[in-house]
Formats: sequence, structure tokens, C-alpha cells
Amino acid sequence: MLKKLNVILEIQEFDIKMIRLMKLKKTRKNELEEIDALKKNLRQKIVDKESETQEIKLETTSYEDTIKEIKEKIKRYESQQEQVKKIEEFNALNQEISRADRERANLEHKLNAASDQLMAEEELLTTLQSTYDSTTENSKALEEEILSNINEVNKEGATLKVQRDALTPKAEAEIFGIYEKLINNKRDRVVVAVSNRCCSGCHIALTAQQENLVRKGERIVFCEHCSRILYWAAEPEQAEAEATPRRRRRKVAAP
Repeated sequence: MLKKLNVILEIQEFDIKMIRLMKLKKTRKNELEEIDALKKNLRQKIVDKESETQEIKLETTSYEDTIKEIKEKIKRYESQQEQVKKIEEFNALNQEISRADRERANLEHKLNAASDQLMAEEELLTTLQSTYDSTTENSKALEEEILSNINEVNKEGATLKVQRDALTPKAEAEIFGIYEKLINNKRDRVVVAVSNRCCSGCHIALTAQQENLVRKGERIVFCEHCSRILYWAAEPEQAEAEATPRRRRRKVAAP
């Protein structure tokens, strides 16, 4: 069975390398997405702040126009006062002037507050734009490095795939089918050795019966805990001991 698994073990090495490359590629793509998200967030803040600033500008313009109209109204009232002869009409105009003057003072107060807010918002907008520009400029080198790294990963992955594809026809179809289902599910080594009477995949001890089946190597044996395919790889000391022929004891002749 180990001979049949040898090709699968070779294929597995290529698969593990490709899985690591895919994880690296995903990590690098996530970094690109984070940079892009940061720039988009800053850009959106700039757009929102520009909109807010424009609204305040329109508000201040409206206050200024209304104040101008009120001042002109006051001038007309004052001009009319000079022409009226009755005290009642003069007092009525005086009340209108007072009312208009209070309205003007209130609007000027609002205008001052809006002007202060506009100044603060424009300063913040300048800061946001500066941050966006510096972030965009500083991220260029990093983005280029990430894209270059992804390109290298793609090239290495393509080379590994060619080498893997060259091996697959040599694998036994049934075992290879089982192997592919397992590795696609676990995305990790699925053909593992028995080490110190444990599955080297999940590191849980095997039963004596399981260990004996793996030693015999007559059929595929799965770990009862993690479902990985097990194979027997003798420890170096054990392999050396099994390879060393035993010496026969000489019979000592009777005197």
C-alpha cells in the first residue's frame, strides 16, 4: 500500500505548497482591499465634507441677502419717517424699524456662527484632502510591492500545477479520488504517517488493531478521529534494526 501511496505523497507535497501560496495570495489581496477601503473611506469623507461646506456657504449667503434686504427696509422706514406728519404714523414706523433691527441682529448672530462653522469645516476639509493625498502617495509603493508579490505567487503556483499534473496519471484512480476529496475538505495534509503509535495529523493515539492494519499495509486505513489516510513509516532505529540480519548462535559442542 505504501508504494501506491508514494505518488499520492508526492502530489500532496505540491498541493500543500499550492495551498500555502493561495493563503499568502489571499492575505496579500486582503491587504490591497484594506488600502483601497481606507482611500475610499477618506474620499467619501471629503465628498461629505464638501457637501456640508457647500450647504453652510448657501446658508451664509442666504443670511447675508436677508440682512441686506432688512437694512434696505430700515432705510425705507427711516425715509418715510421724515415725510410723515402724524405722531402715530411716526411711532408705527419706529416700531417697524425696531422689529426689523432685532431681526437683523438675530440674523447677524446666526451669520457669525455660520461663518465660524464654515471656517472650521474648510480647515477640516483641507486636512482630509491632505491626508487623502499623502495616503494615496504613500500607498503606491506598497500596492506595487503587493501586486508584484501576487504575480510571483501566480507564477510559482502555475509551475507547481504543471509538476503536479504530470504526476496525477501515475496515481491509482481510486486512491487519488479519495485523496482529492479529503484534501479539498481539510486543506491540509491528509495522507500522514503513524508516529509513536499516533496519527501525525491529529496526534491522537491509535488502537492496537489500527496500528496493526497500518503496519500490514494491505488496504487503505483511515484515522478513526480525523479520517486521514494512514501509512506506516518505520522509525529510523526500528528500520535499522529490521535491516540488520540476526546472527545465529553457534552450538557449543559437548566435551
